[in-house]
Amino acid sequence: MGASTLRVGMIGYAFMGQAHSAAWREVNPVYADLPVTVEMTALCGRSRDKVEAAARQYGWSRYETDWRAIVAADDIDIVDIGTPGHTHAEIAVAALRAGKHVLCEKPLANSVAEAEAMAKAAAEAPGLTAMCGFTYRRVPAVTFLRHLVQSGRFGRIRHVRAQYLQDWLVDPDAPWTWRLARAKAGSGALGDIGSHIVDLVNYVTEQHVTRVVGTTRTFVAERPLADDDGTGEVDVDDAVSFLADLDGGAMATFEATRMATGRKNALRLEINGLKGSAVFDLERPNELDFHDTDVATVEQGFRRILVTEKSHPYFDVWWPPGHTIGYQQPFTHQAHDFLRSIIDGVPASPSFADGLRVQRVLDAVEKSAASGGWVEVGEEKKRRGRRGRKG
Repeated sequence: MGASTLRVGMIGYAFMGQAHSAAWREVNPVYADLPVTVEMTALCGRSRDKVEAAARQYGWSRYETDWRAIVAADDIDIVDIGTPGHTHAEIAVAALRAGKHVLCEKPLANSVAEAEAMAKAAAEAPGLTAMCGFTYRRVPAVTFLRHLVQSGRFGRIRHVRAQYLQDWLVDPDAPWTWRLARAKAGSGALGDIGSHIVDLVNYVTEQHVTRVVGTTRTFVAERPLADDDGTGEVDVDDAVSFLADLDGGAMATFEATRMATGRKNALRLEINGLKGSAVFDLERPNELDFHDTDVATVEQGFRRILVTEKSHPYFDVWWPPGHTIGYQQPFTHQAHDFLRSIIDGVPASPSFADGLRVQRVLDAVEKSAASGGWVEVGEEKKRRGRRGRKG
C-alpha cells in the first residue's frame, strides 16, 4: 500500500456517524507514526439540510444525499457504513466491487443470507480490507482479558456469562424509531446489543457458539410516532435471553434487553475457569476484577486491575498510568487498526466472516424462540465435539 493519503466517505451521520467522525479526526494526531493521512472527504445522508449541517459540524469536506455517489467517487478509498442494517449488504457489496475498503457497523446485516453475500464479496476482493465494527473488542480492558485467556491464566473455561442491559425503551410512551421495525433493524435487542456480547465471547474466549435455546419478549407492541400522528407497530424483541454451548466445552448464558430500568449501557462479561475468574463491566471500562487460584488460599479473592499502564493494550498512545479513557477512544483504536490492515495488507479483525458467525447465532436464537427448543448454529455444528469437554 503505497498511498500517503486515504480518503474516507461515510454513509450515515447520526449516533455512529458522530462517533466514527471523531475517530477519523483523531486517529492521525493520536497515532503520529501512521504512514498515511486520513482525509474526511464526504459524508452522506438522505436529508440534505441535516447532512449538510452534520458535515460542517463533524469536519467533512463535502456531503452527498445518495450513497451511490460515495461508492462511485474516484476521490474516495474507504467507505464507512453507519446506516440501518437493512442497507448494509447492498452498500458494502457495491463498495467492494467498486474497489473500496469497507468498514461496516454491527450487526453485519439483518439476515444470514445478507451476511453471507457480504462475506463472499469480501473474500472475492483481494487487496481490499473489510471490517465489521464490533468496537468493544478495542476497549483496552477487554483486549487485556483476551490476553489473559490466551496466556492460560484461566485454565479450562467452564462458564461464560454475558449481559447487555439498557433502559431507553422502559417508558411505553417512548417514541417509535426505526430500531423497532424488523424491516429496517432485523431484530431488536438481540441484534442491536446482543450481537456485541456474542462477538465479545467469541473474541475473548476463542470459543464459538454451537447451539442455543432462548426466548424473546416484546413488552410494548405499539409506540407513539414522533410527529404525534398515531402509533407505530413494534415487531422486534425488547428483550432476549438464551443459553449456549461453546465449542471449547464451556456453557454460556446471554441476556440483552432495552427494558432494564436504571441500566443505561451496562455490558458485563464474566469468565469462570479452572484456575481463575474475571469480570469486565462497561460501567467501569478501565478495570477488570480478577480472581487467581495460584495465590495462597488465604490471599484469594477478586482484585481490581486498573488497565491504564503503557504496557496494557492501546494505552501506549494515551495518558500516564491511572489517567483513564472513555467511550470514544475505542473508535479511534478501531480506525487505527483498520488503517493498519490496509497499510500492511493483512486481514481485518473482526472480518466480515466474523460478522457472519455472529449473524448465524442471532438467527439460531430467533429460531429457538419460535420453536421452544435447542437449535444448532449454522456452520458451527460441524465443529461441535471436536474439542474435549472434560475438566
